[in-house]
Amino acid sequence: MPKIALQIQAQMENITDLKPDGEDFRYYMKDSYPLTGGRGHATLVLKCKLCKRENSIDILKDSLDAYTIDDVGKYKNIVKFDCRGVSPLEFSPRIGWVAKGVESNTPFTIDMSEKEWFDYDEKSSESVSITEVLFKFVHVKH
Repeated sequence: MPKIALQIQAQMENITDLKPDGEDFRYYMKDSYPLTGGRGHATLVLKCKLCKRENSIDILKDSLDAYTIDDVGKYKNIVKFDCRGVSPLEFSPRIGWVAKGVESNTPFTIDMSEKEWFDYDEKSSESVSITEVLFKFVHVKH
């Protein structure tokens, strides 16, 4: 079945390890599901009102990754999905993100609704920010 990765690209200042908080993070996506699918369990199951077929998306838990300061300016996979009859079209980041200060390891809880975020790291006495955030879905082999 097709594997689709959610990729992020961003500019970050004095912050690293941007990622969704926890395995139960809520991914807000617009999907298209014209094909067939169906199985025992899934992260998301959609039933077509016209053909009654079940289509699903499973989060591949071992694919979860963080966007680091070393990744700045490049697209990087942060999660992969096993998609059966469903094609994610758009992603809305919203709330529930975490990151940490590069020098201080200060933890930050981040709202990415505006696709940019600004704060101040008291421990390192530096401003921290995430800007120019872009997301896209890509097909991957594994």
